[in-house]
Amino acid sequence: MAGKHVALLRGINVGGKNKLPMKDLVAIFEKLGCAEVKTYIQSGNVVFAAPAALAKGLPAKLASAIKKALGLQVPVVLRSAAEFRKAAAKHPLAGPGLDEKTLGIMFLADKPSAAQAKKLDPERSPGDRFKLVGRDLYMSYPNGSARSKLTNAYFDSVLETVSTARNWRTVGKLVEMLG
Repeated sequence: MAGKHVALLRGINVGGKNKLPMKDLVAIFEKLGCAEVKTYIQSGNVVFAAPAALAKGLPAKLASAIKKALGLQVPVVLRSAAEFRKAAAKHPLAGPGLDEKTLGIMFLADKPSAAQAKKLDPERSPGDRFKLVGRDLYMSYPNGSARSKLTNAYFDSVLETVSTARNWRTVGKLVEMLG
């Protein structure tokens, strides 16, 4: 039985680089055996159905298929519908008076070890905050994410994984698409 999933691609269609038309992306998913493939905006958000056995190795297969078809090196992070809904249920850094536009989540490919998590510097980007919960890194950027030193490169390096960030509004829209 096919369950729903969310695939999050990092670094496509940003600043004119890594151009990946969504129709091509849908075709790649379908060719790999996924169904009910829907994308949201041009930044690599895909909701789809696939059996658990297929979904297990899908990030590597997708990255390979994108590389083969378009020559792009694109990291892919995957969540089941249940995992995604749980991550989106409540932002632990949200609070009264905090603008939701300043919130986001970095989805990690792998769960960091306690030793890796301990290496994170809470003072790296003054004013910004983060909270690691399993494979999800909740972010608060009161001065905007563009100015933050809490970047994919920083977290990937310290946590030894691949991350991709989404703003809180996009997370909510993907939950809606999951149904």
